[in-house]
Amino acid sequence: MAVPKTKQSKSRTNKRFANYKANEPTLVECPHCHELKMPHRVCGNCGFYDGKEVVAQKEAAKN
Repeated sequence: MAVPKTKQSKSRTNKRFANYKANEPTLVECPHCHELKMPHRVCGNCGFYDGKEVVAQKEAAKN
């Protein structure tokens, strides 16, 4: 069985997987506020996930 004489570096190994084209992220509509958000993540606009408020949003300062 063939065995390599020296270890391949991490950068050389990772170069094999480096030729890909980045694509834009998938966005879905938030069912609560209808803003675009990434799937399976808390909405950054309203703080809801799966129909429940996960992150409390600060009230806008009244000036």
